Parts: sequence; structure tokens; C-alpha cells
Amino acid sequence: MTKINIYIAKAVLGAVAMVLLVILSLDVISALVDQLGSMRGNYTFVEVLVYVGLTIPRRIIEYIPFSALVGCLIGLGILASNSELVVMRAAGVSVAKITWAVLKPVLLFIALGLALGEYVTPYTEQAAESRRSVALGRGQALDDKGMWNRDGNEFMHANTVLPAGVLLGVTRYQFDDQGQLLVSSFAERASFQGDHWLEEKARVANFDAGGEKIEQELAQTRRWQTELSPDLLSLLVLSPEGLSIQDLYRYTQYLDQQGLDTSQYRLAFWQKILQPLATASLVLIAVSFIFGPLRETTMGYRIFTGVIVGIVFRTSQDLLGPSSLVFGFAPLIAVLIPILVCGGIGLLLLRKAN
Repeated sequence: MTKINIYIAKAVLGAVAMVLLVILSLDVISALVDQLGSMRGNYTFVEVLVYVGLTIPRRIIEYIPFSALVGCLIGLGILASNSELVVMRAAGVSVAKITWAVLKPVLLFIALGLALGEYVTPYTEQAAESRRSVALGRGQALDDKGMWNRDGNEFMHANTVLPAGVLLGVTRYQFDDQGQLLVSSFAERASFQGDHWLEEKARVANFDAGGEKIEQELAQTRRWQTELSPDLLSLLVLSPEGLSIQDLYRYTQYLDQQGLDTSQYRLAFWQKILQPLATASLVLIAVSFIFGPLRETTMGYRIFTGVIVGIVFRTSQDLLGPSSLVFGFAPLIAVLIPILVCGGIGLLLLRKAN
């Protein structure tokens, strides 16, 4: 049985890796073409290559479930076409044991995705966004991009968040309890000093109770006292998809303390937590198709079926996730529904195959 497990693992491992490489290559080429339209100033072709290269770990995580589905269909399809699965079944190897033999190599890709998501993508995504923002020359005025944050009655926007506690293009608006603007300011740069931030080249405008500007001043340096830390700001600059599970949990706690909406980050948290289960459910679908509806079909038809199933699964996730934000039901339910449906269909077909 050990030799059979190794033989199946090699077939599946190679097929999944090949599919992942093909999909990743197409996505990287598409991203390069998309970024070429943004080239200007110091954002040269070399910077475009660096930016896209730094986003590759996130793209790998994104395509692991789809690659596992199509790769298992290809790997097992080859064994089925050569009647090797029939021989295994005739030798007394059950469908359950074959399914477990298929799942074991897929667990390597699941572990790879978890490792990349926790220890690599938070840093590569921040580096990518920071380099791109600096190359595009953001930081001299309020930019429509960048990052917004609320801290009590103060709203802050930073054009660029750099590693090691440096902000470029910091705009701040301070309001009273009635929502009246009191102070607005813009600093070209702010650096973290351990227990506070130090703004440089700041322009400050003070307003009266009627919203009229009554005083404007320039300051070479200005102290900024806030609870925001470089670690927390590094979370703000990234999309929820670029954060690790630990960072998503920590940031949702911060948003709860500020009384802000956390649904988007909770949705991303559950998507990351349950991605291994989603991948396993797609593998069950692949195995059940090989022993069921796709047993006698051609390889091209199997690949086509896998692509369609993968698209339907991803589309259902993309629809249910935002729907949970709009209609207010738990993000956990939105993430679980496609997984349970796929897993249920796969188990039902495997039961019939037995």
C-alpha cells in the first residue's frame, strides 16, 4: 500500500504543481500588462517587475484551491485512462484509501499556502505597495489613494506607509464632539519616535466654531500623539487579503475598540481559516468525478469540467461574501456554504462509487 500511496502522490503532486505554475504564469503576465498603464516618473518597467514579483506569494495562495481541483482531475485522470485505478480497485484498494492518498500530497500545498499567508505575504505586500507608492511620487499632497484611519475624533490619511515607522503625505482632520472641524494639517513626512510620531514640514490650519479658518502656521517639526503604532499602520495599508490570520484577528479587535465596522475583515479572516477545508472539498469533488461521471471521458473534458466547477465555486464565494456584508448575516456562514455544498456532493458521489 505504501508504494501505491507514493505512486498516486507523485501523479497528483506533479499535476497540481503544473496547473499552479500555468495559472500563476498567466496571472503574472496579466498583472504586468495591467501595471504598464501606470508607468510614469520613477515607476519604470523594472519597478513594475519588482512590484508584480512581490505579489506572487499572494497569488500562489489565491490559486491553490483551484489548482488542487484541476490538478487532481488531471493526475487521477491519467491513472484512470491507463486503467491503473481499475487495477488498484481490483487489488482491494478502497475508494476511501485512494482518496486519502490523493489528499496527502495536496496537504503540502495547503501547508505552503498557510506558511506564505502567515510569514511572507504581509511583508511582501507592504513592500510592494510602499515601493510603488514612492516610485509614483505620492507624498507631496493629499492623494486619492493611500490609507484612511479614524482615531477617536481625528481622521488621518497617509499617502504612503513605509517600513520602520515612516509615513509620507500625512493629512489629519480633528473634530469636536459635534462634528465641527477644529484643526486640519498636512505633513510631508512623519516618523515614529517610540511613544509618539514626529511630523516634518507640517502646514496647520485652525478653525473657529463657524468653520472659518482663523490661523495658519508652518512647522518644521511637530509632535503627534496617537495610539497608532507602526505595526498597526502596516495592517491598515494592506487589503484584508494581504494580511495574515493573526493580523486580521488583531485588527478586528482594534476596530471593535474604535466602534468601527469589522465585517470585511471578519470575512477575510474566515476565508483564510477555512481555505484548507475549501481545498479539501474541491479535492473530494475531483476524486468523486473520476470514479463517477468523468470515469470514461477524455482528458480535455475533465479539465473543462474542473475549470467550470472551480469558476462556480469561486463565483459563489465572491457573491456570498459581499452579500453577508450587505444583508448582515455571519461571514462564517457565507464562507461555509460553498464548502459544505462541494464537500457534500463529493461525499455523495464517492458513496455511490463504493
